[in-house]
Amino acid sequence: MAGVTDSAHAQRVDFAFGLSTTTAPSASNANGVDHQPVSLTGGAYPGLSGDFLLFHNVGFGAEIFWKASQGNYGGQGLGYRPLFWNINAIYSPRLARHTYAELVGGIGGLSTRFYTGTYCDPYSGFCSTYQSSNHFDADFGGGIKFYVKGGFFVRPEARFYVIHNNLEFSGNYATRYGASIGYTFGGSR
Repeated sequence: MAGVTDSAHAQRVDFAFGLSTTTAPSASNANGVDHQPVSLTGGAYPGLSGDFLLFHNVGFGAEIFWKASQGNYGGQGLGYRPLFWNINAIYSPRLARHTYAELVGGIGGLSTRFYTGTYCDPYSGFCSTYQSSNHFDADFGGGIKFYVKGGFFVRPEARFYVIHNNLEFSGNYATRYGASIGYTFGGSR
């Protein structure tokens, strides 16, 4: 019975809100054939994340970060907004009292909304103010979680995204870095 309660006690659930920015290949790196001269660099990316650590600091999580304001796509007057979403495996070993590392890796996508004005599908009647371009991605990265009071934590973090066939932008990768604040339910800190 002690093994069951120890395992249950080790389970933790985190929820966090973060703010990040991105770097990516510059627009001048695009060749105009495979990639457009528009960079994913810059802007504020708010986001939400959550994870569930099951056993021995190993678990899974999900995150979504989006550009807070519309960008001007290539100076053409076309609004766009990138959105990164990922599902990750997580390893979170304890480094010191109230301090944990977080190493993550997983898959997801880059979904870019292009704001084209109102469009209505004549067959379904569905109307939208944007069209999406979706690309598969793989991500890996990490952070350091500092518990400041009880279950509240601050987490500086970074993610590297490898984006498949990212033709709308200047390259197939991007880096997001920033910080999140959150709360942990359960487990010891």
